[in-house]
Amino acid sequence: MRSRPVPSLKAIVSVLALAGSVGLTPAAARAAPTGAPNAVVTWNVDAQDAIFEVARQSPTAAARSFAMVQGAVFDAVNAVEGGPYRPYLVAPPSRRGDSAPAAVAAAAHHVLLSLFPAQAGALRARYEEALGAIPDGRPKRGGIAVGEAAAAAMIEARRDDGAFSDATWKVGTAPGEWRPTPPGFLQAGAWYATLKPFVIRDAADFRTPGPPALTSAAYARDLDEVQALGSATSAVRTADQTEAAIWWDDPRLVEWEIKRQLAVTHRLDTMRTARMFAMVDLSVADSLISCYREKWTWSLWRPVTAIPLAGTDGNPATTADPAWTPLRVTAPSAEYPSGHACFTSANVAALRTFFGRDTLRFSAYSADSGTTRRYHSLSAALAELREARIWAGVHYRFAVVDGDRLAATVTRDVLHRQF
Repeated sequence: MRSRPVPSLKAIVSVLALAGSVGLTPAAARAAPTGAPNAVVTWNVDAQDAIFEVARQSPTAAARSFAMVQGAVFDAVNAVEGGPYRPYLVAPPSRRGDSAPAAVAAAAHHVLLSLFPAQAGALRARYEEALGAIPDGRPKRGGIAVGEAAAAAMIEARRDDGAFSDATWKVGTAPGEWRPTPPGFLQAGAWYATLKPFVIRDAADFRTPGPPALTSAAYARDLDEVQALGSATSAVRTADQTEAAIWWDDPRLVEWEIKRQLAVTHRLDTMRTARMFAMVDLSVADSLISCYREKWTWSLWRPVTAIPLAGTDGNPATTADPAWTPLRVTAPSAEYPSGHACFTSANVAALRTFFGRDTLRFSAYSADSGTTRRYHSLSAALAELREARIWAGVHYRFAVVDGDRLAATVTRDVLHRQF
């Protein structure tokens, strides 16, 4: 893995034209001259526009939204391609020659419109632009009908699924119990713990071993590690580790870009792209549901709380530092297991299954770090993510390791049942 400052937009577009590399903002990626556009990639960029660039959804809420879009797109493309795979929700009637780009556009647009009705004007403009590039006629009409049916099935399936409920995290005052963290002292995302799964039968089927006891040597070792490496003023964290911590913590998640880049650089056709994106995004959603259920169950305090209060944890091997702050802002949710580890582990497990190997080359740019980081394998990226959450000061090692294992198990179950 290497890092470098981001090149100019003109240079990136030149690389895109030659090799299909992806490292742009959504608008630039959509406009880049990559040859014949892949409608699934294009609409995934449009989904990011709606989900994050405009709506600013949290990573968990965004995971649900992406899963809805890509699940519907998969069913739509699968139908127009003659059903080479078992459908996720529905196999709308189709005829030979129905337009796959029209089906993708209709499925993605209608799901996004159901999620973000306030963005109707912008979404309609993108939809009309996409349809305007497709010749009028029966194939176009047929593709639109298939996409609309796939979207309708997804919208109905997620109706009253528990999203955005008023669920809250358990707040305690005893040593080890989670409480809101600085700077905002907020709490968010507890509703994900009870969200209806997309594929798995029950999130309760997937458990973690739980965090180590506060008085254990394992707890003291992991707290000491994040205290030293994750401090905002750490003297032992290297410059590259600091960059990696910031890069992986960018709210414009680099995993979104990596997935699109792999589709482009491996020249995946519409069907394979739709299947790969659905495999990844539905695995991520169900992994996060299981992860957040475990967060709610264990309700463990975050390092930003534990380190200043280490004098109360009953462990003589820990040392309190009332002035300690992490490199990155701590998310407003319970500590264990790590949600980002669950997210990235599910991405990696699904991509490894789809491509049938670990050795893949990819990169992504982070606006937060101002750099592009490059990898030669999925396992190398996941290994760095595990370390980066510690370098960022937001997780203990045991929370990252157990989140990784939990998501890998959930993803295996998702991909055993679907796609």
